[in-house]
Amino acid sequence: MTELRAALARLPGWAAWLLCAASGALVPLSFAPFDLWPLALLGLVAFALLLDQQSGRTAWWRAWGFGIGLYGVGVSWIFISIHSFGNASAPLAAVMTGLFVLFVALVFSLPFYLYGRWFSQHPLGPLLAFAALYLLGEWLRGWLLTGFPWLYLGYGHLDTWLAGWAPVTGVLGLSLILLLTASIIAQWLLRPSRPRIQIAATLLVFGLWPIGWGLNQIEWTQPQGEPVTVGMIQPNIPQDRKWDPTFFEPTLKRLDGLSEDLWDNDWLIWPEAAIPRVYHQMLPYLETLNERAEETETGFITGIIFDERRKGEYYNSVVGLGPALGIYHKRRLVPFGEYVPLEDWLRGLIDFFDLPTSIISRGPWEQSGLQIGDVGISASVCYEVVYPDLVARSARDRQVLLTISNDGWFADSIGPLQHMQMARMRALETGRPMIRATNNGVSAFVGHKGQIEKRAEQFVQTNLEGSVQPRTGMTPFMGWGSWPVVVLCGMILVLLRAFPRR
Repeated sequence: MTELRAALARLPGWAAWLLCAASGALVPLSFAPFDLWPLALLGLVAFALLLDQQSGRTAWWRAWGFGIGLYGVGVSWIFISIHSFGNASAPLAAVMTGLFVLFVALVFSLPFYLYGRWFSQHPLGPLLAFAALYLLGEWLRGWLLTGFPWLYLGYGHLDTWLAGWAPVTGVLGLSLILLLTASIIAQWLLRPSRPRIQIAATLLVFGLWPIGWGLNQIEWTQPQGEPVTVGMIQPNIPQDRKWDPTFFEPTLKRLDGLSEDLWDNDWLIWPEAAIPRVYHQMLPYLETLNERAEETETGFITGIIFDERRKGEYYNSVVGLGPALGIYHKRRLVPFGEYVPLEDWLRGLIDFFDLPTSIISRGPWEQSGLQIGDVGISASVCYEVVYPDLVARSARDRQVLLTISNDGWFADSIGPLQHMQMARMRALETGRPMIRATNNGVSAFVGHKGQIEKRAEQFVQTNLEGSVQPRTGMTPFMGWGSWPVVVLCGMILVLLRAFPRR
């Protein structure tokens, strides 16, 4: 509509920037715990409208505003970990959180400089390049500087028709379909005088939604063997007491007490770093647990800090005892929580840079999973479960997914609920059931379609029992990962640049 284009052209620069920031702030409302996915679509449509016909510099500036809104709302829970558990004052924690948001938003905005410079004037640029560049930005943020793959658009669609695409394309495929949908809506609002190509694009992209519903009816994987009974504990150890030496004995008593009624299960699972001392210090205690696991024929799995004494290295690990065999060392680490970037400069400045677990080394890239009888377990520790391709590769010859975590760092915020949502997506992408054992929630059993089958309430001491059906076979996404979606977006951009007027 010429009126809408004229109104957008008359907007002062500061007003357009604020509208972009507000549009970005809508996107996190599509994720847990809000699950209002149409708001993300609305925010993306507004963002696409505000980038229309803009120069590279203006597009970058407005995209930075969108990113600030996106991350300012979506990762606000970082403030809690810095202030409450890093012992930084509230003003300092606010400044540090703000700097993090500004930096991540800056990374988010960089692809849109290219959009404004090369594609915003192209006849097909607003339809295709906007979606392709946004998606490539999501992929870039998944590995740049160790990666921060948070707030991918596709996570808001675990319970919509688009969910059926997850086993085929992974979460990035869902993001791309949503972005193309937003692009088409924006173009109908701006340029209804181009009906032929927009009608064709509308039929193609909107047709992907019901196709997703059909794909969700396919069973990509098959049951293997009999269901396994599993017990897990949620000890709810206070985060500020977890590594306190005076709270060590009460911690062990709580772990043992919550587990007493669970030893008749096939498996028993404790959460991340449940035992608050390193592996070799706890060998007598672990031997006692091993004997109990052997007597009851229960595969016992726990998180613990494993110390490689000869090398002086520490790993955030998952250890199997009794019938459970193997050990897994975490590969994807949390900046500042498990290691300190620029360590020589930052150590000692404030308590946040000296957290007890900020000495962790990265585990070997190639590792075997855990094994209990005929069932292979693909383990991931906390933050690792947010990496789609990492989990998919690890699950290829495994029948069950397991993630152990401690989200106590983020208290009663949206962070742990977003984390749970991402774990659900990993189950859906791989067609595997997921067991999620945490210190204070959300502990849950997730089915192979990503549905929560049973869960514990947050912030309570409890145990949880359920049944897990191991599954075998591979989804398409497990075979090729995110690369087809990434390559497709790259090809779109190359073709648009090769044919600038067609």
